[in-house]
Amino acid sequence: MYTVYGIPNCDTVKKTLDWLKAHKINYEFHNYKTEGITASKLKNWCKQKGWELILNKKSATWRGLDAAAQSKITNEKAAIAFMTASTSIIKRPVIENEKGEVVAVGFDVKEYENIF
Repeated sequence: MYTVYGIPNCDTVKKTLDWLKAHKINYEFHNYKTEGITASKLKNWCKQKGWELILNKKSATWRGLDAAAQSKITNEKAAIAFMTASTSIIKRPVIENEKGEVVAVGFDVKEYENIF
């Protein structure tokens, strides 16, 4: 069993969920907008994958920040604090296995074929 973390109206999340359904991969969906995300969960992900990958600097949320706000997010602690408060900036989707290990970040068919 896997848990897919994301926002349901995100196109990348929709592609991921469609791919998982088509390949009969069982998953639970965790909606950041309604369920939030804990700092400890983000810290675990950052430990596994690096905060630079988990923080989505290509997002509209990041681009909407002024330069002063962006310049304050220079380390894991600052990134986690911001991602906890503004879940829209977390790279989507993040997929965990039942052990809490991050198996994928983002949508990549080749990576998914290797993992699943």
